[in-house]
Amino acid sequence: MKIKALKSGFLLVVVLSLLLLPMDVVSQEHHAHDAGTATAGHGNNPLVEEMVKLDAVFHEVVSGVSLGDGARVHQALEAMHGTMEKTHEGVHHGTVKVPKNSGRVKEFVDLDKKFHAKLDTLATAAHKNDQKAMLKLTKELLDGCVQCHRTFRNP
Repeated sequence: MKIKALKSGFLLVVVLSLLLLPMDVVSQEHHAHDAGTATAGHGNNPLVEEMVKLDAVFHEVVSGVSLGDGARVHQALEAMHGTMEKTHEGVHHGTVKVPKNSGRVKEFVDLDKKFHAKLDTLATAAHKNDQKAMLKLTKELLDGCVQCHRTFRNP
């Protein structure tokens, strides 16, 4: 039963990575546009910078998890160091504003802290090359992305 669940989870990651690959160019153009729009006339926006970096990292994480390559996952996650702190500093100084539900910024910060804690847990699992944990955590992180965007970004 566990092997069947692990195989189906692995298959999901492989399918997701294959679906995301052709969209890489479109995604980069979309993020470049979003970054330009979000920061135009407002200086640097650490949240947009974090999201662009996270997009690239997540592509590598999905590839690494699908290939069972913990070292690749761990190396990809290193790019995220310091991004949360810059975003939270931007929230504090007013350079980061969430597009939706701006009155719930404390909730946004709490979600972001939990997300980054889960990234740290994934890095630990990747360091151990614990493929089952890496798969589980990657799915949970993706769910976190969707939840946050639904709450704080999408109209």
